[in-house]
Amino acid sequence: MKYALKKFNISEEAAGDLSRLIGPPLEMSFREFFHLDKENAKRAVAYYREYYTVKGIYENKLYDDMETLLQTLRRRGLHCFTASSKPEQFAKIVLQHFRIDTYFDGIVGSNMDGTRSAKEDVIKYVLEAYHLKKAETIMVGDTKYDMAGAKKNGIDSLAVTYGYGTVEELKETEPTYICNTLMEILELL
Repeated sequence: MKYALKKFNISEEAAGDLSRLIGPPLEMSFREFFHLDKENAKRAVAYYREYYTVKGIYENKLYDDMETLLQTLRRRGLHCFTASSKPEQFAKIVLQHFRIDTYFDGIVGSNMDGTRSAKEDVIKYVLEAYHLKKAETIMVGDTKYDMAGAKKNGIDSLAVTYGYGTVEELKETEPTYICNTLMEILELL
């Protein structure tokens, strides 16, 4: 984000807390938080991707014991999917980079042209493409966008408090469940 904002002469200080940009579609964030018009917001997304595709995509870190959680869910016979606002091709690269892609039955994200970028649209696509039963599906996420997307699609939601969303904003979305640790997720699921 810093790389893209610098192209518009928006300093780190002026940008403020960038964690608020995690979750919503990028173009929307550039428009809403930095008051860029549609054309400049699209340019900002292009700048973001200029950095992200080369370096930023690898500047991630798995939560401790995440692979163990995924292995356990797989052993229990649960099917896991991603429903990311991140472009699908990037989501696949990230999961492959960390060697956890094999734990997912489907990796779904937004389209590069900006379509299917709202979380509710990504979740809807996963439900339809994989013929999932809503009563047997739960969205596990760490932002209010994850919880709202689940609610709009009529599925349960599990808010995790160790991610990017604040506990307060997660509680405001009234998730079905809240977990503070990976162990709590295992106990619940």
